[in-house]
Amino acid sequence: MPWDIVFWHWLAFAVFLLIVEVLAPGMFFLWMSQAAVVTGVLLFLFPSMGWEIQLFIFSVFSVLGIVAARRFFKRHPTESDQPLLNRRTAQYIGRVFTLDQPIINGQGKIKLDDSTWKIRGEDCTVGSKVKVVGADSVVLIVEKLH
Repeated sequence: MPWDIVFWHWLAFAVFLLIVEVLAPGMFFLWMSQAAVVTGVLLFLFPSMGWEIQLFIFSVFSVLGIVAARRFFKRHPTESDQPLLNRRTAQYIGRVFTLDQPIINGQGKIKLDDSTWKIRGEDCTVGSKVKVVGADSVVLIVEKLH
């Protein structure tokens, strides 16, 4: 037939899936690409394999690869040298600051680094020292230091 699938079709499909993985990373298409390579190699070794068996092999290896990878990364999470990098409020917990605006009725603002943050805590005057003890979404929870 003019539309018979040969091994290099699977290898080209594997390259396409790798490109998709690069453009939309998520460690999903990577394992499908691996399954396409396995299918292409098996088709090279057994050229009379029908398209139904090829599709079955691709499907099984895709699912096995995705499930195995998810289990592995769930048990062995990637360790970061900066675990708070994308958790800005958590970066401030435990730090002490001097208020440049008062806390009135439990609400206030404080300038930290290059941003102004809403804060919540007991009423304090300008110049009071406060310690960040927690965060509620984007509001820092502070305690007055005595």
